[in-house]
Amino acid sequence: MAESSEFVYLPRATKKMFPRKRQKITEDVRPFLGKKIGSPGPDSRRVSTQAQGAPASRTATPHPVTMKEENGDAYKEPHEHQFRVKFSSDEIYTIDCVQPCTVLEAIKPLKKFKKMVKGADGNVIIQMGTGDDESIVPTHFPCSCVGDHEVLTISCKAEKVESAQVQDSKIVHPRDAYSVFYIDTKGGLNAKKKKLFKSGTLKQFRYLCVYGEKGITVAEALKRDGRFTDDLGYFELVNINDKCKTECTDRIDNLENKKFQICLPRGANTEAKELNQQADHVQLKQRKPKQATNNAQRKTEIRLILNVAQRTGISLKRAAKESGSSIENIYELLRAQCPPLKQHMESRFPGNSLQEAFNLRKENFGKIQESFSEIHKVRELLELSKSVCLITGSSIKQGTGFVLFDNYVLTNAHLFEDWVQSKLPNCHESVNVTAVFNFEKHESEKNKINAKVFFGNKKFDYVILKLETEEVPPGLLKRFGPVPSDGEACIVGHPGGGVKKMDPICIIEKDRREEAVNKNCEDIKEHFITIYAVNQVIKNDPYENIYLNYKSKMYHGSSGSPVFDGHGRVFGLHTGGYFFGFLKPNQSVLEYAFPLLTLFENLVDNLKKEGYGEVVERVEEEAKGNPHLENIIASFVGSKQDIPEALLEECSDKMEWD
Repeated sequence: MAESSEFVYLPRATKKMFPRKRQKITEDVRPFLGKKIGSPGPDSRRVSTQAQGAPASRTATPHPVTMKEENGDAYKEPHEHQFRVKFSSDEIYTIDCVQPCTVLEAIKPLKKFKKMVKGADGNVIIQMGTGDDESIVPTHFPCSCVGDHEVLTISCKAEKVESAQVQDSKIVHPRDAYSVFYIDTKGGLNAKKKKLFKSGTLKQFRYLCVYGEKGITVAEALKRDGRFTDDLGYFELVNINDKCKTECTDRIDNLENKKFQICLPRGANTEAKELNQQADHVQLKQRKPKQATNNAQRKTEIRLILNVAQRTGISLKRAAKESGSSIENIYELLRAQCPPLKQHMESRFPGNSLQEAFNLRKENFGKIQESFSEIHKVRELLELSKSVCLITGSSIKQGTGFVLFDNYVLTNAHLFEDWVQSKLPNCHESVNVTAVFNFEKHESEKNKINAKVFFGNKKFDYVILKLETEEVPPGLLKRFGPVPSDGEACIVGHPGGGVKKMDPICIIEKDRREEAVNKNCEDIKEHFITIYAVNQVIKNDPYENIYLNYKSKMYHGSSGSPVFDGHGRVFGLHTGGYFFGFLKPNQSVLEYAFPLLTLFENLVDNLKKEGYGEVVERVEEEAKGNPHLENIIASFVGSKQDIPEALLEECSDKMEWD
C-alpha cells in the first residue's frame, strides 16, 4: 500500500466525552420488589442407586423462591427439567428440578453431596462440559441455565475459590432472561501477568462460565460472580474466535455462548483512577455539612462536588447530598460564578423555541418515515441493498461495506485498528477479510467472498477492499450524489454483525446540532456541565464541518454502511457516533457520516498520485453520466473554466457540504 495514502488507524469512531471509567456496581433492588409466593413442601422424594453408574434419581428441595411480580399479580413460569451430577466415583445422580433454584441448592439435598463435600460452599467446584468446552460454573448458577441431561462434576477444594457477591441468588428466571458466556482462565493482551482470579486453583480449568441477567454490564456480571478479583479496573473482553472486543461497561446481552479473554488497555492506569474515585467519595463523606464562610471555601466545595459528579456519573443533586450541601446553594454559586454560561444557556432557546424546533423536526421525521414507506422507494432500496455486505475477519472489527464498482468494496478504516497498530510490514496483505452478501435472515444462504485490503486513507477513515471474485452485485459508485436538501435519508447495514437492516434518519443541519444534543440529553439534564462538554467536543472536532449528523439506532457493527437519499442516491458513509460514555453506556448522542463526494475526491486524488492508472480509468468510466462525479474528475484535469457551464451550474450548489 502506498505510503502517502495514509492508511493508519484513525482514532475510534465512537468518540467518548470523558475517559471511560469502570461503572459503579450498585446493589440490586429486585429482591425488594419481588413477592414470595410459597415454599416447597416436605421432602417426600426418593433416591435410587443403580449399578454401573446408572443414574440415581433425586429431586431438589430449594429454598423459598422469590418470583417477580407483573401487573400486580404474582406469576410462576412452568419449571421442570433434569440434569445429572457425579462426584469422584462413577456413580451418576439425576436431579429432577421442579422449582427454580441455584445449582448448588439443587444438589445439596443429595446424601452423596453431604458425604463427599465437607468444606464451605465457597470451596465447591462445579464443572460443566469436557475438552475444549470444559468450564466451571459458580455455585449460584441458575438451574434454568443448565441443559437437560447435562452432567455436572462436583468437587471440593481446600481453599476458597468463590465469594459470591450475588444478593438475589434465589431469584431464578427462565433461561431466556440470561446471557451465559465464557472467560478463558489465561489472560489476554497485557493481562497475562495480572491476577484475575481470587484463587489460583481456577487456572486448572479452561474457562469460567459467567452469567447475568440481560441488561447488566460485563463489569457487573464479573463483580457479582465472586471468583474474579475486585481490582480488575477497566478491561476489555476479546472474542477468541473473531477477535471482536467488548468493553467492560458494555451490556452482556449479545455475549451468549461466546468465549473471551480478558485484555487490558496498554499503559492504562486504571487502579489509580479507581483510587482517585474512592478518595473523592471518602472526602465527600468526611466533610462536615457546614456553610462555606468565604469565597475560596465556596470554590473548593464546588470543585469537589463537580469532580465527584463528573468522575462517577452521579448527578449534582446526589453529589451535593453526600457532601451535606444544598443543591439550590450549589446551583446559585454556579450561576454567580459562571454568568457567561448562565447567559449562554438561557439565551440559546428563549421561551418554547427549543420545543417548537423539535416539534417541527419530529414532523419532518414523520414525513421521512412516510416517504420511505412508499412501495416504489422500498423496492428500489431493497434492490440497491443487495450491494451491501457484512465485513468480518480475523483480528478486525465487524462492520459493513458496499460494492463500489467491479469487485471493489468500500468500508471504514477503523475496522482494521489492531492490524494497523501492530505496525507489521505489509500488514494489509496479511489481513484475512470476508465480505458476506445476502445475509438478510439467519437461515438464508449467505454468499461469503474473501477479500484483501487494496487502498486506505487516514484522514477520511475509509478502506477499499478487493474481492477475490468479480461475481458480485452491481456497484454503487455511479449513484453517488450530494446531501439531500430535504434531509431524507436511510441507512442500510449490519448492526452488531447481525442480519441486514435499514433505518430511516433525518440529516441535522449544522446550526441545529446543539438543539439535537440538548434534546437527546433531556433525561440527564441535571448533568448540564456534561451536556455543555458534549457540545464543545462536537464543535472542536476537526471534522465537524465535514461530518453529516443524525440520530440513528445503527450502532456497533454498522460502520461502513451506505446512507441513501429518497431518490436512491448514496451520499454518506456511516462512520461512528459521539457516545455519552459512563453516563449512558452504549448510547449515542449523535451519529455521523462522511459525505461520499468528499471521499471520492480524496480517492481519485490519491489513486492518481500513487500511479493506479488502470483503476482510475475504471473509476472514470463508472462516473460517466453522473455530473457530480464528472465535475470532481474534471477538477484534476483542468481548471473549472474548462468544464461545461451547464455542468457548473448544476453542481455549484450541490457541493457546499464537501
